[in-house]
Amino acid sequence: MSEHIVPVSLYIGIFVALLCLTALTTGVAYIDLGAFNTVAALAIAVVKMLLVVLFFMHVKYSGRLIQVFILAGALFLAILITLTLADELTRHWSPTPTGWGMFVPFLSRLF
Repeated sequence: MSEHIVPVSLYIGIFVALLCLTALTTGVAYIDLGAFNTVAALAIAVVKMLLVVLFFMHVKYSGRLIQVFILAGALFLAILITLTLADELTRHWSPTPTGWGMFVPFLSRLF
């Protein structure tokens, strides 16, 4: 089995790109984008994840079977996130906490 030889300059370039993306994530955290702060941070995180998986884990140069398993794992993660968000977004939480005052009538009946 022959392995793909990756030049060191590519690893250094990916490392510098990861450092720049980390600095960009930090910079975006200080900018008020409203609801898009999370979207921007997740988009940058996905790009960093793709760089690590493709180059440092050598998925780009591996066979089709490994790529299928990587895609199956990503699909399963997307399903889990979708189901979690479906549960979270359908809950109706009270926007203000009620505090301990709601337990006072119950406790007065006990004592």
